[in-house]
Amino acid sequence: MRKYFGLTFGGLQQKILNLVLIFVLAITGVYAGVSIYQSKSLTDTVTEASNEQQQSITKVSEETMKTVINSSLTKSTAMEAYIANDMFSDIKTDVATLQNLATGLFEHKDDFEPYPVSPPDPSKDGEYSAQVLHEAGVDYTKSEYLGVAAHMSDTMIAMCERSGYMTNCFIGLEDGTLLCIDSNSANKYNENGDLPDFPVRDRPWYTGAVEAGEVCFSEIEADTYTDSIGIECSAPIYVDGKLIGVIGADLFLEAMDEYVKNSSNQGSNICVISDEGKVIFAPDDNGVFTVELSENAPDLRNAENTELADFVTKALNEQTELMTISVNGREYYMTGSPMSTVGWAVVSFVDKEITRQPTDTMLMQYEQINEKAKDKFVKGTEYSKKTLEVMTLAVLILASVSALFVAGRIVRPVERMTKRITEISGSDLAFEMEDTYKTNDEIEVLAESFAILSERTRLYIDQITKITAEKERIGAELELATKIQASMLPNLFPPFPDRKEFDIFASMTPAKEVGGDFYDFFLIDDDHLGMVMADVSGKGVPAALFMMMSKILVNNFAMMGSSPSKVLEQTNNQICKNNEEEMFVTVWFGVLEISTGRITAANAGHEYPIVKKADGSFELFKDKHGLVIGGMNGMRYKEYEFTLEKGGTLFLYTDGVAEATNSKNELFGTDRMLEALNKAPEAEPRTLLTNMKNAVDVFVDEAPQFDDLTMLCVKLK
Repeated sequence: MRKYFGLTFGGLQQKILNLVLIFVLAITGVYAGVSIYQSKSLTDTVTEASNEQQQSITKVSEETMKTVINSSLTKSTAMEAYIANDMFSDIKTDVATLQNLATGLFEHKDDFEPYPVSPPDPSKDGEYSAQVLHEAGVDYTKSEYLGVAAHMSDTMIAMCERSGYMTNCFIGLEDGTLLCIDSNSANKYNENGDLPDFPVRDRPWYTGAVEAGEVCFSEIEADTYTDSIGIECSAPIYVDGKLIGVIGADLFLEAMDEYVKNSSNQGSNICVISDEGKVIFAPDDNGVFTVELSENAPDLRNAENTELADFVTKALNEQTELMTISVNGREYYMTGSPMSTVGWAVVSFVDKEITRQPTDTMLMQYEQINEKAKDKFVKGTEYSKKTLEVMTLAVLILASVSALFVAGRIVRPVERMTKRITEISGSDLAFEMEDTYKTNDEIEVLAESFAILSERTRLYIDQITKITAEKERIGAELELATKIQASMLPNLFPPFPDRKEFDIFASMTPAKEVGGDFYDFFLIDDDHLGMVMADVSGKGVPAALFMMMSKILVNNFAMMGSSPSKVLEQTNNQICKNNEEEMFVTVWFGVLEISTGRITAANAGHEYPIVKKADGSFELFKDKHGLVIGGMNGMRYKEYEFTLEKGGTLFLYTDGVAEATNSKNELFGTDRMLEALNKAPEAEPRTLLTNMKNAVDVFVDEAPQFDDLTMLCVKLK
């Protein structure tokens, strides 16, 4: 096409002019053809532009929605699993703590007078109290262990009152008696006022703990007295190889059930799947997962739908990416995250069709606007055609001029509009009103519709951009917190280059951006080296802040010349003063007399140290544990001494090493720790720690790290 004097030759303008001239010569017959052709050309132009705009809207909207869902659903599912797993991990830690306390108590039972206990007192209903239940034919007053176990009553009551999730705890003894701590005294009696027998040694939490030989979780079941849905965490108590009983606690799950059922109100569904592949909790009528009785519930890992079976299997073992799964003829976005403590998994899913609704809504609104514009355009064209038919005979020349004018008025805005719409791509999604489109007719209406739709699309993308920027800011702050925490721990080795009597090395690998473990070592004077290994409850930023406070307190009290037991007592009292969040920390603190190798130490609920004599292999040193720091004000801690021979080595660590878990849910354990150390027992501390870290990495393989790995090793040369 070429333009001369403002006229386009070879284009629509010329065709309209030619048709008008023919119409003038051939009168009304030819004019009909011009009108039809003009209408078709304009319709094709608008239709083409509309199709391109619809394709652009569909592509950008669907890609944006999938990106948002992938980010938000995957991260929220991981967070839900982490929070739930943390709850199970906390109660497991609490039960392990009670197990250690009970074991120590029964090991020295002859040192305690029997503490008085009695059956449930209905007058104490609503408040936590210690109550005695027993099996049929058992006289609890003749129990050898019940009076000893009752010494833990106050501690167990305090744990229940301060816990946000532990509703009761108990000790079931091998002689058929049970010490129960809860606030439900009245409902243990039947309608006749009698106290029914309680089959202590037949309960699943009792038999399961004895069979497992360690802390374990029961299946989900209804509570005997409240009918509340819950799960028991229990652990056996052994003294000198003899089973004394089982200690445990209940964790009611109504809040989890209610949260899952209401999850559909948030736009997506959440369900909980057990380690046996059975659905435990799910929203009603969700279309995918159905909760059934345990004996009837199918194992989804063996479902006929292999896509769903593979997904469930993967979700129980690792964090999954966003996956598209077909169920009952519909497609769903799904993602899952495991709860390693109990072996369950949290699964989030959303109907893929729902995610298309914003796109469908935008396209429907666009189509409505487009149809209205077309209707107005058609009506205007019909009116113009009738008017021209009347005037054609009288104004031949004027008709030709008018035809050129009208053609230019119609074609130029449409050409400009078509060009702009064709150019829209990538980040340039703006379609704005221009003077060219202000024709005061259907073209202007159509242009305004395009402009409004374009503005809405840009606003939608701006919102997504802001959300992404905020997530990047949070990530940068966590990275800074990681660097600050790393700088708080001794990290220059060798730390004392002028001291040749010993060699020391330590490392800390956090499970999250920031961790709760910490180590420390410092010269109290020229002949005494202080060593600290600690593990704060919880993870993330709160644990890191609590770690910094605990580290400073231990260091300050140690440098004041206090003994290890006094250092732990002073630190515990200081932390308990302002511990509203009820956090705690396990601490091993020892002082090495460099000249003699004598170590004076105290242990506040921490792991056993590992010691190697000069001519021997590494062995566990089973010291006496006190209560964790922050657990109870006014605690006293016992000191003990042992000698580190010249050439001997001391290895300290946190539970993240021993409890590192592989994809089969197996623990690394102390036996593998000793094996890793004894592969090169004469190696220097740095090499020993490297060997240990490599052994853990090989064992864990691709399983996620759920706890901090912290180690310290000192060798007396």
